[in-house]
Amino acid sequence: MDIFSNHKRLYTTAFLMFLVLTILVAILPALNNQNNNHPLPGSEPLTAAQQKGKDVYIANGCVACHTQQVRNVDMDKIWGSRPSIAADYAGNERISTWVNTATLMGTERTGPDLTNIGIKQPGIDWHLLHLYQPRSVVRQSIMPSYSFLFEIKKNPGKNDMVVNVPDKYFDTSMGKIVATEATLNLVAYLQSLKQIKLPDGTPAPDFLYKRQQKTTAANTPNTGALNGVALYTANCQSCHQENGEGLKGAFPPLKGSSVVNNDNPEMMINIIMKGYDARAEYGVMPAVGTNSNLKPEEVEAIINHERSSWGNNARKIPVEEVKKIMDLIKKETK
Repeated sequence: MDIFSNHKRLYTTAFLMFLVLTILVAILPALNNQNNNHPLPGSEPLTAAQQKGKDVYIANGCVACHTQQVRNVDMDKIWGSRPSIAADYAGNERISTWVNTATLMGTERTGPDLTNIGIKQPGIDWHLLHLYQPRSVVRQSIMPSYSFLFEIKKNPGKNDMVVNVPDKYFDTSMGKIVATEATLNLVAYLQSLKQIKLPDGTPAPDFLYKRQQKTTAANTPNTGALNGVALYTANCQSCHQENGEGLKGAFPPLKGSSVVNNDNPEMMINIIMKGYDARAEYGVMPAVGTNSNLKPEEVEAIINHERSSWGNNARKIPVEEVKKIMDLIKKETK
């Protein structure tokens, strides 16, 4: 063989081998994955505003601190109802012809995972306040302020989205804080992040490495009290705060609230299940109970925690009464 003494044949043979290997090892497997990997039923493509918001998310390096993947380990249960699967990312497309797909799965959790943030925090007011000054809603947050995504206007326009920031973090004599289009797009993208339910009959992957539960009576905690605190922390604390005092100009206090302390819990449960937007001085409260699929036992634990904390001393509401009110709400909304 004179292939090694003929540079044209050598280079041609090497190129053809490289081309064949590329097709076999890279292109064909990729096409096979593409044909066998589709978005889950119920998932929706990003709107134009949400796509622009994703671009803002990428441009500001949010992936450096936040993941979008629920691993199949027990500790990740707080981020989603099931471990993430390949179909969760099947809808991701190339940013452009020359820029590859941004999956934004991330590798570090300096901040919380955002897989289900659209369910956990559906309200726009919370997101805007959190972006402007994270420590106003999460006191221990180390996230930087993205105040440069906002404008200060003396006289906001009719269509401007004004952000109610507590006086502690902004001098109101300067004007009012208004969200820019980029900020609203970013929030729209964050609100779109929701873990899709698997089709009926499809088994969900198991969370692995589960912690062993102590079953002896001596070591069994008071689950009723603990559940109330934990559920409040997960669903209510980011807005109404750990001390129940809320944030002036943003989220109302629960401490001393006439709604919370009312002997009849119907309005309180209605607000949890249907949301509330009757007070212009506060942000809109989303339907936390419905969005998070809270069960009567969970709603009962939350409201009784709120009705017996921070100096509140209302009567304890039995779960049967909560269930009755929730059933009436479901009938009204049908």
